[in-house]
Amino acid sequence: MDVLHAFICMSVFWTVSWGRTRADSIIHIGAIFDESARKDDEVFRMAVADLNLNEDILQTEKITFSVTFVDGNNPFQAVQEACDLMGQGILALVSSIGCASAGSLQSLADAMHIPHLFIQRSTARTPRSSCGLQRSNRIDDYTLSVRPQVYLNDVILRVVTEYAWQKFIVFYDNNYDIRGIQEFLDRVSQQGMDVALQKVENNINKMITGLFAAMRIEELNRYRDTLRRAILVMSPATAKAFITEVVETNLVAFDCHWIIINEEINDLDVQELVRRSIGRLTIIRQTFPVPQNSSQRCFRGNHRISSSLCDPKDPFSQNMEITNMYIYDTVLLLANAFHKKLEDRKWHSMASLTCIRKNSKPWQGGRSMLETVKKGGVSGLTGVFDFDDDGENPNIHFEILGTNYGEELGRGIRKLGSWNPVTGLNGSLTDRKLENNMRGVVLRVATVLEEPFVMVSENVLGKPKKYQGFSIDVLDALSSYLGFKYEIYVAPDHKYGSPQADGSWNGLIGELLLKRADMGISALTITPDRENVVDFTTRYMDYSVGVLLGKTEKNVDMFACLAPFDLSLWACIAGTVLLVGLLVYLLNWLNPPRLQMGSMTSTTLYNSMWFVYGSFVQQGGEVPYTTLSTRMMMGAWWLFALIVISSYTANLAAFLTISRIESSIQSLQDLSRQTDVPYGTVFDSAVYEHVRVKGMNPFERDSMYSQMWRMINRSNGSENNVQESLEGIRKVKHGNYAFVWDAAVLEYVAINDPDCSFYTVGNTIADRGYGIALQHASPYRDIFSQRILELQQNGDMDIFKHKWWPRNGQCDLHSSMDTKHKGSALDIKSFAGVFCILAAGIVLSCFIAMVETWWSKKKGSRVPSKEEGLPLRPMEHKEEMCELLA
Repeated sequence: MDVLHAFICMSVFWTVSWGRTRADSIIHIGAIFDESARKDDEVFRMAVADLNLNEDILQTEKITFSVTFVDGNNPFQAVQEACDLMGQGILALVSSIGCASAGSLQSLADAMHIPHLFIQRSTARTPRSSCGLQRSNRIDDYTLSVRPQVYLNDVILRVVTEYAWQKFIVFYDNNYDIRGIQEFLDRVSQQGMDVALQKVENNINKMITGLFAAMRIEELNRYRDTLRRAILVMSPATAKAFITEVVETNLVAFDCHWIIINEEINDLDVQELVRRSIGRLTIIRQTFPVPQNSSQRCFRGNHRISSSLCDPKDPFSQNMEITNMYIYDTVLLLANAFHKKLEDRKWHSMASLTCIRKNSKPWQGGRSMLETVKKGGVSGLTGVFDFDDDGENPNIHFEILGTNYGEELGRGIRKLGSWNPVTGLNGSLTDRKLENNMRGVVLRVATVLEEPFVMVSENVLGKPKKYQGFSIDVLDALSSYLGFKYEIYVAPDHKYGSPQADGSWNGLIGELLLKRADMGISALTITPDRENVVDFTTRYMDYSVGVLLGKTEKNVDMFACLAPFDLSLWACIAGTVLLVGLLVYLLNWLNPPRLQMGSMTSTTLYNSMWFVYGSFVQQGGEVPYTTLSTRMMMGAWWLFALIVISSYTANLAAFLTISRIESSIQSLQDLSRQTDVPYGTVFDSAVYEHVRVKGMNPFERDSMYSQMWRMINRSNGSENNVQESLEGIRKVKHGNYAFVWDAAVLEYVAINDPDCSFYTVGNTIADRGYGIALQHASPYRDIFSQRILELQQNGDMDIFKHKWWPRNGQCDLHSSMDTKHKGSALDIKSFAGVFCILAAGIVLSCFIAMVETWWSKKKGSRVPSKEEGLPLRPMEHKEEMCELLA
């Protein structure tokens, strides 16, 4: 503090001294600084002091100056102070302010022909956004941009592309103008990347606390997943506080990867950021060349820089901002320009300008001084410093630093690459995988046997049991990728876990809470109660509630051929045949037809009935009826027969090939509405608790769960519930019972049942999922979740699912009818009725034949022979011949 006080006193002395000798000096410059950046003024004065001591540059001349401070967000004040400085007769104006006042000073400098060297300053070391100064090719553009353009959009896009990120979140602090990376956001959106934005408030602790209070457990876990990949666009101080808060609240783990980008990050900031963070950290900052020879660090050509500015061990140098460095180089560049003007003897003396009057004239030597400054160049604290034709400083280099993955604090950092506008990225930033992070780790895994998630594949006496199943396949994939080994055992009580009256947990969850297991895996669903006591990975399979029911036996009706018509309709058709036959006989009796010569058909009642029946079954026959009334009657009958036979044929095919014996239970709603089939679940399980909570919620709109809860909770749950899932499956197979359980488990049971006696119904909406349970605050949760997402993305998880739930199984999961027949072929049972009718007809005809034979013999014994009787009359002889011919 004493040194600083002495330095400030000396600066005041210099200002007063130069104020007294200003009339004797021909070199006078003005400076406008933001009132919050007093260090800019210190470095400016130190630069002037260094140059006034260097006789090689200015020889006997000395630089005098005038400094004023303004509010960076007040353009009017900045213009007013600049006018005052121009009234004192300045050769150039140096400003270190924000974008709000830069445009106004640009317009003033253009009007008064005063070279204006603008050094963009951001608030509280927040990353810069482009000021958007209007550049033109006109000769009256007198503003030169000392700091290079803002290249954050290009650098971030290149780094994110190199890391192959597809989903990440961008955090920015309260002082940053998010429009500064709008170009980056537009370009990644066009490339299909999923980007989220979140503003970090000044009170970070309050912000994080609000997140925990506002988000549910599932939302918080999804938020943790989002934080795995993040970009921080904020000041170093805000970044340190934010990283500290999220690490302490376990929002991130060592598999996260964050990128911090800011031109203003110094070496002390880098060390502190690495010390506070976990996971992988990438830091992007602006860098400047440093002479390799330590003895030459403070020399730039024939100029010596003050050791407090160039010595990296000096506290003042360590805390310098980039703006301070550009201010020093700006003064050095102006001094060299003045030196050149003095050597060329083309000096234009200063003139006191008045910018308020309308008829005020600009400085006549402004253009010459501007061209000298633009054509000059120096090597200073920022390296090579010069301007292009547009008045921009093109010299900028970014350094990309990074750490490896890890959860220990205080890790080392190394240089990964560099970036500049000319050559782009130099170096490789390929994101290193995590496969070696868990080498040598042995995890204790608790499980519960549940087909097809976990099953015993081999049980040899004296050897550890071997397990297989869908969850085991997922566990093996994680083990082979990450390099860990595991020891698996079944939870002693064979339960997944539920809270007890004393606050403890049983089952698999209890094993984790008692630290006997590092992780638990099976058909374990993620529930809010469980997430309050243990950590879960992201879901590796969706979960829904299903119902297992027994298929009804196919009832075969041997008279299915009669099924198309109702019994009453068959009776009406039979009566119609008799009635029409009788009417045909009566019409012919009332108006006897004229039989054609040689016709052998008589119009008896028997023949009329037989003719009507033959035409009904479409067998044709001779038409002996020639009267008009009889033909009209037969025409109407034929039309009737055509419609009846066509309808029967169409319905017969449908009835013989499509079963109409379907169960009334086809959904959870159907199950809840009926009471004929009792149903239940595993007592004290997640499904039991899910139905209980939904059923007892008075605000639940759907009454389905309340109806299900009444059935499940009969006799306090002891009547319809079972102790384990296998018991429920057995009850379905051997009795009138429906088992409510995990849909995935029930589908596997139905697919692999040898008798194909089960079918399943359920809810198609997955509101939860299966996950791997870990101890609270486990370091493995995020790395497991990341690998699970990779398995889902590359299709490995689908391969595991098809292995245990094949698409083309031997049993139909959704048909409630017990049948193994495929296609629409008819069996002998379905067609047995037709054969029965034929057999009945054959038996009946044989019986009638026997009766007729008996009757003919009996009648023949009573009639005298031809030799003994009278000769036949001609008419009788004709009828006898007709009967014989018939």
